[in-house]
Amino acid sequence: MRRESRHAGLSRSGAASKPLSERDNQATPNSFYLPDLCAPLAVLGVVLISELVAIVFTLAGQSGWPFFFQALARTSLFFLWMGLTAAALLCSLRPWLSRFSTRVATLLTVLAVTLNIVLVSEAIFWLGYFWGPHITGDVSGWFPANHLFFLSRNIAVGMLVLFLVLRYFYIADQWQTNVQREAEARIHALQARIRPHFLFNSMNTIAALTRTNPAAAEEAVEDLADLFRASLNVSDEKTQIKQELETTRIYQRMEQQRLGERLVVEWDVDSLPMRARIPALTIQPLVENAIYHGVEPLPGRGIVTIDGHQDGDMIYVSVSNPVPRSGTTARRGGNQIALGNIRERLKLAFDGRATLDVVNTGEHYQVTICFPYQE
Repeated sequence: MRRESRHAGLSRSGAASKPLSERDNQATPNSFYLPDLCAPLAVLGVVLISELVAIVFTLAGQSGWPFFFQALARTSLFFLWMGLTAAALLCSLRPWLSRFSTRVATLLTVLAVTLNIVLVSEAIFWLGYFWGPHITGDVSGWFPANHLFFLSRNIAVGMLVLFLVLRYFYIADQWQTNVQREAEARIHALQARIRPHFLFNSMNTIAALTRTNPAAAEEAVEDLADLFRASLNVSDEKTQIKQELETTRIYQRMEQQRLGERLVVEWDVDSLPMRARIPALTIQPLVENAIYHGVEPLPGRGIVTIDGHQDGDMIYVSVSNPVPRSGTTARRGGNQIALGNIRERLKLAFDGRATLDVVNTGEHYQVTICFPYQE
């Protein structure tokens, strides 16, 4: 019954899952290099660029300093309106633009900004045309007089600034993409290094059960198949904590068959957000190390504690085990290699926001990982 139910589960999983390349193509839409111009920092950048252009434009058109600040105020007001309205327009159009190729999206962006320049320029000119004659004083010359020159000048200046900004956004996006791909490649390499270590320990467990308990060895082989199916399905992306904990429980069941009553694992993870994502094979190697380095060398029973909780937007998972008083010298190096592997994968997966801390009191060895909450 156990073997039939497992094969049924495997077939259902295989039918429900699609190839990784197909899932990636469906889940990853065409990205557009234009950033979110509605973000506060982006709005600040638009204001700064508009002011810089206004300063340069005013300096180029003045022959003396007496009227510089008045001209700067007039030019700044115009370019701020131009920049902020263009940013708002592109912010609203960005989801639609991301559906097209880079070339088409760029062309549509240029057309949208050009239309925005024309509309704002026309609004200012006709406002001055109808309202200007009724204004007296220093502000009477704030509105343009030459319609065609005013419109063509604004389009020319706007296009020059737009092309420079788009070029900067494109190069920045390409640089960020390359950095992300390099990080993903390093994650895959680290993931590949941890799987053989896990496989060899699992095969040793199965080998130990083959002579003493063939039925348990058969169950361990099926557990190993489940573990590798779960890990291979998420080899290139983060997995949910729920899935990672299930993988860890399967591994615990395999070791429980080998060590029996000598192994006690206490779980306190009910407060964890199960939909939060974490790199695959992160918690399971910590438990594997705790059993291999902490419980197995003990002559008697050893307790491994797994604790998890959320504090604000950060998630904490701790794995602790007893420290044997002797006979562990040959195993400490492998423990540090595994911890270094996990620390590096967490750093790459969460852009340096995740940490791995180790506390060794002499009686207990505790590893705590901390990473931001992401669904």
